Amino acid sequence: MAILIDTPRWPNHGTLWSHLLSDSSLAELHEFAHRNGVPERAFDLDHYDVPQRSHDDLVAAGARPVSNRELVERLRDSGLRITAAERRRR
Repeated sequence: MAILIDTPRWPNHGTLWSHLLSDSSLAELHEFAHRNGVPERAFDLDHYDVPQRSHDDLVAAGARPVSNRELVERLRDSGLRITAAERRRR
């Protein structure tokens, strides 16, 4: 059970963004995000989008930095991943 974060590399709104997720439960993810001041509006169905300025603080709070590839694999393996097709249906 871990909270994972990838390297900020996704540009939008004048900054780079990371993905924050849990490899075991959305409850764990939401609790970590809430405890660390990540706004609810940053949640995107199976992860939070977090700005580069928050990355180091989230790692210091316990998020484990991983590569984008590992992040995707761990999300898929957790069973929590929302696929593109599922996103379109929502």
